[in-house]
This record gives sequence, C-alpha cells and structure tokens, in this order.
Amino acid sequence: MPILGDMYDIMRKQAEPEAQRIATALEIYVTGSLNIFNHRTNVNLNNRLVCYDLKELGKGLKKIAMLILQDSVWNRVTANRALHRKSWFYMDEMHLLLKEEQTAAYTVEIWKRFRKWGGIPTGLTQNVKDFLLSREVENILENSDFLLMLNQAAGDRQILAKQLGISPHQLSYVTHSNAGEGLLFYGNTIIPFVDRFPKDTELYRIMTTKLEEISDSGV
Repeated sequence: MPILGDMYDIMRKQAEPEAQRIATALEIYVTGSLNIFNHRTNVNLNNRLVCYDLKELGKGLKKIAMLILQDSVWNRVTANRALHRKSWFYMDEMHLLLKEEQTAAYTVEIWKRFRKWGGIPTGLTQNVKDFLLSREVENILENSDFLLMLNQAAGDRQILAKQLGISPHQLSYVTHSNAGEGLLFYGNTIIPFVDRFPKDTELYRIMTTKLEEISDSGV
C-alpha cells in the first residue's frame, strides 16, 4: 500500500513547479513533525467493528486525520458493497467535521451517496448551534430520513423549530425534558417518545456515561 512518502518522492522527481509546490506542502507530513500518517497502519481494518479516536491528536493533525479516516471508511463501504454487506458509520461530535470546508464537503458527499452503496451514516452532536452554523447543514438534513432529538437549550430549540418545522407543543418535549425523552422525526412524521431504560442491566452498566454511576459500578 503506497504511503505519503511515496507520493512525496515522485513529486520531488518531477520538474514542473506545481509538483515541487505539492512536495513542499507534503514535507511536514512526510519528514516533519506531523509524519504520523506516513506509515502503514498496524490496525486490522477487517475487524467487524473499527473505532477511530482523534482525541489525542494535536490541532495541526486533526484536519488531515479526518480526511484520511473518511476516505478509509469510504473504501470499506465500497468493499462491503461488493460483498453485499451493509456498513454502519457513526460520527460522534459531528459538528467538528462540518467546521472545516474540505471535511464538510466530504461529509455531505457521504450523506448523499452512502445509501446507494449500502452505507448507513449516523451523526451525533451535543453542539447543535455549531452544527447548524455550517453551510452544508441543509444538505445533510434534507438527506436524513431519521432524526432523534433530546433535551435542547433555549437558543437551540428556536433554531431547530424554524429549521425543522416543529410546533410549540412538540417543542415542549425537548424543553427541560428528562433523560430518555425527546422527539423522533421520520420523514414528515414527528413523534414524542419516553424511554425508561432499566438501570439494573448489564447493558446499562456498559453504556452509561454518568461518572457517579461509572464509579459505583467499578467500570
């Protein structure tokens, strides 16, 4: 599998000024301080479940990391389609993908084309205001068959009500609502829901993110 260094070497051998500019731009990612991606992966990408975590990456690497990982996911979806398999792609803190022009454009491309290739993209975010500030958000909402909305801050509620056509009564279900309460959107249908997930189960113990419960359960 070719790596960035291979492309860098080829660009360096070309006489054209454009090739030299590309090589110069690549230097920091090949021989410089951001060369973390100039290696072949040691992760088994054929696993049924693959989780990419960018939390430890510095700011200078996050943009290229998101592009590389989106491309990796696209390749996996393409391979799975040939095997007649569906692919689930979950993007946590999705608003971060929409902050950068290139990753936002790639995200919209994924949202529009994945279904034709057997892919099922799902975005998750708590920062609704940042999410809705993106120029690409309309493309994403228009190509989303299913939305799940939990409790929202006052400012976010007003923006979402206007964007999604939520009535004042429906909005009450995401106003000071408890955990497990909110609205489901499926096509043109909006349904309020209340989910009382049993806490005395192994599944709840694994999934909970409440620090006091994690401490109590010894996770």
